[in-house]
Amino acid sequence: MPPPLFHIERDQLTKNLMNYVLNLAWNLMKLYDLLCLEGLVRGLQVFKERIKAPVYKRVMPNGEIQKLIITEETAKIRPYAVAAVLRNIKFTKDRYDSFIELQEKLHQNICRKRALVAIGTHDLDTLSGPFTYTAKKPSDIKFKPLNKTKEYTACELMNIYKTDNHLKHYLHIIENKPLYPVIYDSNGVVLSMPPVINGNHSKITVNTRNIFIECTGTDFTKAKIVLDIIVTTFSEYCENQFTVEAAEVVFPNGKLHTFPELAYRKEMVRADLINKKVGIRETPENLAKLLTRMCLKSEVIGDGNQIEIEIPPTRADIIHACDIIEDAAIAYGYNNIQMTLPKTYTIANQFPLNKLTELLRHDMAAAGFTEALTFALCSQEDIADKLGLHISATKAVLISNPKTAEFQVARTTLLPGLLKTIAANRKMPLPLKLFEISDIVIQDSSRDVGARNYRHLCAVYYNKNPGFEIIHGLLDRIMQLLDVPPGEKKGGYVIKASEGPAFFPGRCAEIFARGQSIGKLGVLHPDVITKFELTMPCSCVEINIEPFL
Repeated sequence: MPPPLFHIERDQLTKNLMNYVLNLAWNLMKLYDLLCLEGLVRGLQVFKERIKAPVYKRVMPNGEIQKLIITEETAKIRPYAVAAVLRNIKFTKDRYDSFIELQEKLHQNICRKRALVAIGTHDLDTLSGPFTYTAKKPSDIKFKPLNKTKEYTACELMNIYKTDNHLKHYLHIIENKPLYPVIYDSNGVVLSMPPVINGNHSKITVNTRNIFIECTGTDFTKAKIVLDIIVTTFSEYCENQFTVEAAEVVFPNGKLHTFPELAYRKEMVRADLINKKVGIRETPENLAKLLTRMCLKSEVIGDGNQIEIEIPPTRADIIHACDIIEDAAIAYGYNNIQMTLPKTYTIANQFPLNKLTELLRHDMAAAGFTEALTFALCSQEDIADKLGLHISATKAVLISNPKTAEFQVARTTLLPGLLKTIAANRKMPLPLKLFEISDIVIQDSSRDVGARNYRHLCAVYYNKNPGFEIIHGLLDRIMQLLDVPPGEKKGGYVIKASEGPAFFPGRCAEIFARGQSIGKLGVLHPDVITKFELTMPCSCVEINIEPFL
């Protein structure tokens, strides 16, 4: 057994250990074994060189091997499954809670809320193999779900769990499918209906001694990684530490695979490459020691500059040499890397559009307007109905799966956001003078992403009188700052009478600068003001500032 979790005290904690812990926190999204206390403590103990990284082994059972048979019916819904057995495991309340918690964290992380992989853990002593993973009509599936005393059909369960705060988020994965996946043992007992719920018959408890683990999903690689993480993390509680009993999975094509794979592989990285990329000068022996402390058993071979690294099954994040170099940097300590001036002389410049935006922000504030920062997403009603337009005329980019009605599309104008800001601040003293300089998004088939951003400037004046002259004066000031003279000659600007559904008839003008239309200004239509829950006149100007770069 590894030593107990050590106490971290300020005078004991080295800078390197603190650096390691901070980087572990940063890398938790990809170092899945650190999502539970067992893996985290083991990683810290190896880093402190108190223990050596364990060697995980797959062993064959003394008797008949457990089998999981996949039928053809699963092909169109969740085609993959892997399995393994943790034999003679000893749980305590804390260990059991950690085991369940790790599954939930993996479900939210690498499993992508069970869409890619769903984990099922079962008390093997209550079941009889071989097991069958198939798919059936919802009405044909009937069993006692976890923590229930009554049998339900799959249809009934889907209705029950629609109000369950935990499980309702996973129903959509199979809800509209003609067949639901289900796992049976040889006696017809339901183990689970992935990815929703396990059966109550095989529920694991603190007293469970043998655990059958199955992972079903749509991503075969992710399923194998998830299985490896669970069995390696908790195999230390088995009677034979760090050993996992194999299980066989028979695929529909007749091919037989043995899991877990627990594959070790070796990579070669030159010491001088690590030193160059990290910016340090360490001997190959020291670098190998640093990597070993990161659970990557390493040794110097060949000409003395080559390091052979053994990648354990717990490190699915190690894909390329750069991942190994990153681990060497973490173990060395980022704070210990000496800062040096780059040999290449470079001068950074601000992005021109952002520079222009910043300059205009300062002068807009100097003109007495207050800056607002509104959401880039809004409802279809905000940019279409409330402004007197049809949604198709806006060329808006629609969100395929909006979470709320307030975030359905990317905004095509800044005006609704400012009007909603005024509506939320109606109790403030008048006049209210707001502006925003941000991006809007328009569909553009010529772009590889099908859309294009434009940097717009929008200003709104809200008072007992419309204040058109104030907005017009602001436009003149903006053009003065942009060095654009009035008049059509010499690349100047002019305003011409126009109409728009959002503006009061006869109180709207289109702005032309350097021969092209850049926006509009005018007094808003009373219907628009009313729809935004305002009660007083309002005038606005909105222009595209990109032509002035």
